[in-house]
Order: sequence, then C-alpha cells, then structure tokens
Amino acid sequence: MGLLTNWVERSEIKPGDHIYTYRAVFTYSHHGIFVGGSKVVHFTPDRDANSSTDTSANSYDEFNLPSSCPTFPDCGFRQPNSGVVLSCLDCFLRNGSIYCFEYGVTPSIFLAKVRGGTCTTAISDPCETVVHRAMYLLQNGFGNYDVFQNNCEDFAMYCKTGLLIVDRLGVGRSGQASSVIGAPLAALLSSPLKLLMPSPVGVATVTAGMYCMSRYATDIGVRSDVIKVAVEELALNLGWGARAQEEEEEEEEEEYDDDDNGLPDQQIAR
Repeated sequence: MGLLTNWVERSEIKPGDHIYTYRAVFTYSHHGIFVGGSKVVHFTPDRDANSSTDTSANSYDEFNLPSSCPTFPDCGFRQPNSGVVLSCLDCFLRNGSIYCFEYGVTPSIFLAKVRGGTCTTAISDPCETVVHRAMYLLQNGFGNYDVFQNNCEDFAMYCKTGLLIVDRLGVGRSGQASSVIGAPLAALLSSPLKLLMPSPVGVATVTAGMYCMSRYATDIGVRSDVIKVAVEELALNLGWGARAQEEEEEEEEEEYDDDDNGLPDQQIAR
C-alpha cells in the first residue's frame, strides 16, 4: 500500500481486514469487514426502516443489493430490521477494486493522505476479535444507519478497534464524514484571509492546512471522547435495548386501545 492509494490484490486480504471500494467514479466509498470464505460483513440502511436517515441514505446506489447471487446462496443475508449484511466479495465490490483501510499510521502519514476514509492512527485489535465483532453484529444489528454518525465506515472501524464515541451528537468515527464537513468549514474559516493574503496560493495553502487539521482532530486515534466497549455490551451503551423496549410498550398500548375501540358500547359501559 502506497502513500496515495491503499489498493490491494484479492490474494492479499485476510480475515479481519477492513476493506472498501469506491462507488460512482470515486465519489464515495463503501466499507466492510472481510471475514474469510469470500464473504464480507458490511452495514447498510435497513430497507424495512421508515426513518428519515434511511430515506436519505438510500439515494446511494451502493445499497441496492442484488436480490440473488448465483455463487453463494447466503449472499445478502441479514436479520429482520437490521442493516448489517453478509455479502460475497463479488457482490460487495460490484466490479470495483479492493482497497485496505490502514490502522496505526503515523500523524504525518495520516495528514499526507488528503482524502478521508482511508486510514486512522488508532490501533487495530487482533483479527480474531474483529471477525467475532462483525459476526456478532450480523446477528444483533448495529442500530440505525446515519450518513454522518453511524455509517458503513463507522461499523468497520468499530469492528476493528472496539472504540465508541461517548458524545453521539457530533461527527462519528467516519473519515469520509469528517472530510465532507471539514472541507467547507476550512474554506469558510479561511475566507477572511483573502483580505490579508493577496496570493491565491497562500490562501489555498492555509485552507488545505485547516482541512487536514480538522480531519486529524476528529480521528478516533487522537480523540479523547472515545471508550472501549465490548460488542456484547454495545446495545446497552447505545440504548438500543431501551428503545426497543419502549417501542414494544407503545405497540402493546396501541393494540390495547384498538381492542377497547372495537368493543360494543354496552360492554364498555359495564
């Protein structure tokens, strides 16, 4: 893997690797965990969900998974109401190239890779642990998909590191999301410098520096608001269990109200 690209051959990847491939002429990338046997576990919007985040995320063509795979019968497997999917490598790549996400890079290498979503300074856990997390989440889900706070890159990075951001109100672990937000922010902050720097080169240099520093500041390897969370305790830490219980209680209340509304007036009066 070089400085400008993390492209690898199929024969080079091994179980536990965080891989990704580009979509729409390198507009964005889709991430997953290679678990061996030509299979990848990755995170997509839940097709059965009705949330606004799912609707906006479905605008990306990467989530239109094939209805059937001629090679692997279990390709496309997912639990009901879950966005975590098991796909074969061919269906995951969709004729694209394989890139391997790098972990434990130095700050200088991180800043040199101008495009986000390719590396992190955080250290990866052992491959066996990574595969265990991915397969556990395949059976139990990874919550609701969110383009900026809980996307496919966030899923893969959690599987690799077990790190969870305490403050869920900000940007997630995704380097792509940090880049999308960081670039306009850097341009906005550097705009007043045009009055002080007549040279466009000087303004461009400062803008690029601000962009790189904003990416570095949101990297999970340097953030102070991350904690290590066991995959078995993930639902508890994110409150998924509590939300599911609340939804069940609301459904029971609605069913009870419907039953009352369906009773004859004489029975209600009694």
